[in-house]
Amino acid sequence: MTLPAHVPLAVASRNKHVERVHWGSVAVVDAAGSLLAHAGDPYASVFSRSTLKPFQALAFVRDGGPDHFGFTAAELALTCASHGGEAVHVDAVTSMLEKVGATESDLRCGVHMPDCYGEHNLPPRGATFDQRHHNCSGKHAGFLGCCAMHGYARGQYLDRDHELQRRIAHDVASLADMREQDMWCGIDGCSAPNYGMPLERLAGMWARLAAGASHCGADTDAALSRIFAAMAAHPLMVSGTGRCDLALAQAARGDWVTKVGADGVHAIGIRSRGIGVAVKIADGDFAAVYATTIAVLRQLDLPLEREGALLEKWADPVLRNVRGTPVGQLQSTVKLTWV
Repeated sequence: MTLPAHVPLAVASRNKHVERVHWGSVAVVDAAGSLLAHAGDPYASVFSRSTLKPFQALAFVRDGGPDHFGFTAAELALTCASHGGEAVHVDAVTSMLEKVGATESDLRCGVHMPDCYGEHNLPPRGATFDQRHHNCSGKHAGFLGCCAMHGYARGQYLDRDHELQRRIAHDVASLADMREQDMWCGIDGCSAPNYGMPLERLAGMWARLAAGASHCGADTDAALSRIFAAMAAHPLMVSGTGRCDLALAQAARGDWVTKVGADGVHAIGIRSRGIGVAVKIADGDFAAVYATTIAVLRQLDLPLEREGALLEKWADPVLRNVRGTPVGQLQSTVKLTWV
């Protein structure tokens, strides 16, 4: 096992004394695959986790699935989402399943408490949830739609050797400029195959999503552009109320799309620059991920100051205990090195 050469990217202090150090790496890459800037180890191999979702939807979109089934742009955005399980998300998943001729029981993502609830926002007494509330259910509804279009077996749609998953693996490898056998493969939290790659290859994929320039053909370019447009127009469907990805998208005003993944991975594709940014925090701390991402965007001279109120919650936040008492500070220490 080769350990990545991560560096400290964020530090948490309590009463001005360092309590936690969050190590990680950053890669900034253009659509041609050139590394522009980095912090730490841009070649560290990382699982893509939910930052893979736009590319898992690519085959369905390229084949005309959204038009075939009458998906709205908001529903297309949901195929790329880690949604909050709010009513707007569950209703849209229900609609998508109906349109593709499937039901909740056809999903294979499992059930968890919706992400819109948490330690300080418990669900109502007696609330029940099903697979539509899973944050990946929109992606899985898109999987089922692709199966319905092509007559693929529905019950095994998550098997790595299933026709759909083989197509996804091919798309991911092509966009990452890798051979399929060189990608890591694992099982994601929603039971779908997930792929690992060097951080700079993940950033390159997001640059190609933003630029609509895949080097894989006009059909793929058009599909990437459509996915980007849906995510940019409907950021609430991609994430959820009160979440950092939503605030980042609102601050972008359509110029970039963003997606967080489990275990400390975050990716952004910036259209005006034709670049992608990929962040990995080694210990998976989400607060450190968001603080680092915002600091990187500021070092890229993106116009975030005008949206300061939107991002204040995540940019070097004050740390508070359960009573709301300030007890410390999280500060990003990332410094990009330009190539």
